[in-house]
Amino acid sequence: MEAVDKTLKCPVCQDFFIDPVTLQCGHDFCLTCIQAVWETDLSPAGPFFCPECQIFLPSDLTLEINTDLQRKVMDFTANRQLGSAPAAVHCDHCIEQLSEAVRTCLTCDASLCPAHASLHEQKSAFREHTLVDVTRDPLSLKCREHRDELKLFCMEEKVPVCCLCALVGRHKHHRTSQLHEAGAEFRSILEMNMNQLLQRRGEAEHAIKDLGSLYTQTVNTAADFRERISDKYSRIRVVLDADERLMMQIIDAEETHTTDWLEAQRADMETRIAEIDGLRATNKTLLQETNDLQFLQTVNSDLCDSEKMRTVERLVDDLSAALSQHVPRMWSYLTSPALDSRTAHPKLEISSDRKQVYWRREPVGEVPGPQPYDSQFSVLAQESFTGHQHYWEVIVQDKPYWMIGVTTGLVSSKKTESSSSLGVNGTSWCIYHGDGQYLACHDTQEKQLSVAKRVRKLGILANIQRGELSFYDADAMTLLHSFCVHCSEPLYPLFNPCIDMDGVNGQPLTLFWIKDPCNWHEDENKKS
Repeated sequence: MEAVDKTLKCPVCQDFFIDPVTLQCGHDFCLTCIQAVWETDLSPAGPFFCPECQIFLPSDLTLEINTDLQRKVMDFTANRQLGSAPAAVHCDHCIEQLSEAVRTCLTCDASLCPAHASLHEQKSAFREHTLVDVTRDPLSLKCREHRDELKLFCMEEKVPVCCLCALVGRHKHHRTSQLHEAGAEFRSILEMNMNQLLQRRGEAEHAIKDLGSLYTQTVNTAADFRERISDKYSRIRVVLDADERLMMQIIDAEETHTTDWLEAQRADMETRIAEIDGLRATNKTLLQETNDLQFLQTVNSDLCDSEKMRTVERLVDDLSAALSQHVPRMWSYLTSPALDSRTAHPKLEISSDRKQVYWRREPVGEVPGPQPYDSQFSVLAQESFTGHQHYWEVIVQDKPYWMIGVTTGLVSSKKTESSSSLGVNGTSWCIYHGDGQYLACHDTQEKQLSVAKRVRKLGILANIQRGELSFYDADAMTLLHSFCVHCSEPLYPLFNPCIDMDGVNGQPLTLFWIKDPCNWHEDENKKS
């Protein structure tokens, strides 16, 4: 116990720590004790040193209270007082017979029995002395630094101080007050706080009543919300049912379009096979010719061309790839525009269902200076759009040349040979494909796109509110390019199958469409 007691005492005052501070060397001291040592032995500017180990400390040293050590001192002293009954304090003036003291004079540092306390109060010389209830430790009621009575109260640090602390000590220049004045002020504050607490208690009781009303209102509101949420889920089920029907219709349409394309490929392959069989028969007849002159006159380079063989092989490979395609789509905004034959270039042909456009099978020479990427040879959709979101798809399959996008309309309203002059201008946004290369075209600018897989279905999503026009590989829903479009005029889907040169670009552009489409947007309006 004595060892523990020693570790909790200051080496300077030999008493329990009060506001202990720990120096950098590890030794502990009372804050007032170490300050007294430094102010007595050295100048206020230092140098500072440890009284225990004599190690010099930095001049910018900051002293901070060691709260852990302070807590240990408080716990130790409290436990020691609880562990043993306090001994009686005897009167310091009784000599022959010890009497128990009832008062302590802080001025004299003496404990007084009732008789001596009465005499102390009667003498005029002791009238200014401060008498308090008897205490074993009068120093606890005095300033630790100056051993003077605590007659003032520091209003800034909220602690009792002596007169020397206020004049020359650490509380110099602080605002101080008499103890009784400070006590009266704090009692007034406490009374005010009590009144506020009573007021808050009343407010809390009133709030409890209001909570009861709110509880009833909450129960009624919850019932109303249950009904409304149930109704919303009913509407959601209607939308989900419509979405399921839409997806089934898209699968059916995809099957129809793919089947039509496969049939066209099959017919093309059968034609190629027939041509090959004809070539083989001709070659066989020529091989039977014994006259060398007639043989050489009949032979020409086309009979020995193996390109048709490679074409057949490529068509077979493409057929195999087409059967394994997976087709996710933006079904919610899927539309099926119809082509407007009135806007079509004279060299273009529109199918009767207005879902296909292709180059007329006419001699190329009739078109002056034909180029496969010429943007004039276009046709517009019959309907335009100015708001909301719209999504449509165009089947391009293996066409080597095509241009697809949107525009604000015809340059000229007159129906002439060149009235469909829908070029790449400031009001057109297009994707052009030319023999394996993809370009994003707007105005006079062209940007080459990096496309890993050949696009067989092009998807276009127009979000008018956000000013975005996006092009996708519709089979994989891979974004190819996005334009920033801010236009107040109606926008028309634009389709350009490009010129058919030597029969290699005669395939049509086909608009993807479904039979009896489910009106998704009407279902969305029902939700609201």
